Amino acid sequence: MGRKIGSRYTAHQILGRGSAGTVWLGEGPEGPVAIKLLREDLASDQELVGRFVQERTALLSLDHARVVGVHDLVVDGNDLALVMDLVRGTDLRTRLERERRLAPEAAVAIVADVADALAAAHAAGIVHRDVKPENVLLDMQGPLGPGGSHPALLTDFGVAKLIDSPRRTRATKIIGTPDYLAPEIIEGLPPRAAVDIYALATVLYELLAGFTPFGGGHPGAVLRRHVTETVVPLPGIPDELWQLMVQCLAKAPASRLRASELAARLREQLPLLAGMPPLDVDEPDAEAQADEAYEETTPEPREQPPRRGAVPLVPGATPSDANRDTHTSMRVPAPDELAGGARGTARAPRTPGAVRPGSARHRASARRRRVTLGVAGVVLAAAVGAGAWYATSGDDADPAAPDNRNSAPPVP
Repeated sequence: MGRKIGSRYTAHQILGRGSAGTVWLGEGPEGPVAIKLLREDLASDQELVGRFVQERTALLSLDHARVVGVHDLVVDGNDLALVMDLVRGTDLRTRLERERRLAPEAAVAIVADVADALAAAHAAGIVHRDVKPENVLLDMQGPLGPGGSHPALLTDFGVAKLIDSPRRTRATKIIGTPDYLAPEIIEGLPPRAAVDIYALATVLYELLAGFTPFGGGHPGAVLRRHVTETVVPLPGIPDELWQLMVQCLAKAPASRLRASELAARLREQLPLLAGMPPLDVDEPDAEAQADEAYEETTPEPREQPPRRGAVPLVPGATPSDANRDTHTSMRVPAPDELAGGARGTARAPRTPGAVRPGSARHRASARRRRVTLGVAGVVLAAAVGAGAWYATSGDDADPAAPDNRNSAPPVP
């Protein structure tokens, strides 16, 4: 027995769950659909329901081949739902977890599709605000593209905007997922189209490397890296592609490309990437990053390292550290940051098991060595003092007394 959603739709089975709600396989007047049913506490928020209705026209008008279309928005009692196209396939996160990293040609083709979707949305005045692999669907029934990639479609348009409001923003500080948040959002500026470009460039970096450029450790540390750190180059990709990525990961929003420009320039790179295998990249020391991030935020010892977290998209999810005290202002990238090569320097060569200089593990090891040397110095100073006292006390002792320092204790 299905669950009725409004008067026109029936939800049959759950396809997936997210922080904002549950996606169901449903049926409508025109056939199968996907129904995203938002959480009940959101449906009871009258402010959100009002925003939901206001955004209806914009979301329904967003029609593009690379966008998962929205057919209807349903407000019925405790039900608040988006009725969308049903895509027969999987999401990009699932593929990434299975393959770890993608061949550059396939990765660039997928990201170019998503850039097309963003170009259409931005032209309609819609900012996605939550671009990440979970929100990219791969149509397994569509024709194969460059590198054997399936057509990519972007979904969940408008969800972040619907849920966000001044009251909710004050409560949660930041809305989004830490690994993909643009610096200007962390700094408290209003989200513009450039935040989607930054997030998409982060997704491309992750597809190529197997990890995001600023991820790992405590969410507060991740947010800080977005604002303060320079992206580490990836070895083995053409210089033109690397410069595209760095430009789209620029701290200053005005330095980034527009979505249409990014899509076109990514497709220009596809012939150079044909047949190139997945990159062999030295992954960062996740455990050491977690140790370092925890040491920065927690003075007390801990039993287990903190897990890599996410800033909640909506209230009620895992709390996050959105401390902005350590953040610096945005800046335009320097020329050396835009430099890269076909054989970049993402990780210095090292022997197996050796610690990479400058890595989190290297810095943690250096701190431990400083502590060890400090303790050793104290012990050495105490030993020298004790030896001097012992020698002096021996000179002052009775000459007739026996010297037992090198003899065994008397047998009783």
